[in-house]
Amino acid sequence: MRPDSRLRRLLFSLRSYAAFFLLMSFVITCCMLLFLNALAGSMEIAYTERGIRLAAVTTFVNVIFLSLLCTAIDGVRRKYMVERPVRRIVQGAEKLMQGDFSTRIEPYHGIDERSGFDTIIDYFNRMAEELSGVETLRTDFIANVSHELKTPLAVMQNYGTMLQSPDLTEAQRMDYARAITEQSRRLADLITNILKLNRLENQQIYPAAKRYDLGGQLAECLLNFESTWEKKNIGIETALEEEVFVKSDGELLSLVWNNLFSNALKFTESGGTVSVALKTEGDYAAVRVSDTGCGISPEIGKHIFEKFYQGDTSHATQGNGLGLALVKRVVDIVGGTISVESEVGKGSTFTVRIRRAADGDIQKNP
Repeated sequence: MRPDSRLRRLLFSLRSYAAFFLLMSFVITCCMLLFLNALAGSMEIAYTERGIRLAAVTTFVNVIFLSLLCTAIDGVRRKYMVERPVRRIVQGAEKLMQGDFSTRIEPYHGIDERSGFDTIIDYFNRMAEELSGVETLRTDFIANVSHELKTPLAVMQNYGTMLQSPDLTEAQRMDYARAITEQSRRLADLITNILKLNRLENQQIYPAAKRYDLGGQLAECLLNFESTWEKKNIGIETALEEEVFVKSDGELLSLVWNNLFSNALKFTESGGTVSVALKTEGDYAAVRVSDTGCGISPEIGKHIFEKFYQGDTSHATQGNGLGLALVKRVVDIVGGTISVESEVGKGSTFTVRIRRAADGDIQKNP
């Protein structure tokens, strides 16, 4: 507990003690004054048994009156200092349960600042804000998934309808069938990425860390795109430092490299260049994937790792906006970092940093 919090609680305790002390002093003093006044009022019989009994009864009646008065005062206090804030919180909770995530409760500033209701209201408002954000993400996710699913399905439906035409040439028939195949593959990739991202976000995938040569993995992943860069006539430059070992989940990291290479080749025009570099930076291995493509603006760069976000709509048909969201989630899981530097018209550079395997791990696993 912080010192300032302890001090506030101490001051609150002293203030409460002082309030109860003054209240009890007032009640007892009133009772004594009433008793003495009753004795003085019947001075002729003050020292007789009857006089004392009369003074006692009068004092008892007045004590009952004072008790009722205190009870009434406490009832008013409870109504305004307890029941009203509780009712306000209950009403807010009911609206929240009905799906109104815009519900916020006004802070309650009562006489007793340390009553705790303002703390409860503050946490309630923060919870409502978080739920509102989650609901917005859920709604956006459903809308984006629906849009992404409808696009390839509509294309497949159109080409399927055209394939039923009896006067198609063999070349047209092959083109239409190829388009359906491409869209079905895109649909399968979308569903696969959604399932992977869901498992990653729900922490249903646990990294299996093993020591391996990162440069070898990068080269192997890059070679899988050889047909793509040859078809687009894209130059490939590599600068991979040798014997850079990491202790991580190779299968998860392959998702990172495959997505980064795929994006770099996708956004680089024919005749451009894609570069892959690996070097050690202290305790970390830094992987940089650069391209000479269209680049991205600073505004787009702020959202580039969000689900379904596609900054360049001209390439929207080539992806589903989940690749970089997967990359970011995987990098977070393995304890790395990712950043992007880009300039419109000059290309982009994605940098991933992962902690290198300790020397002991290398010696232990030659």
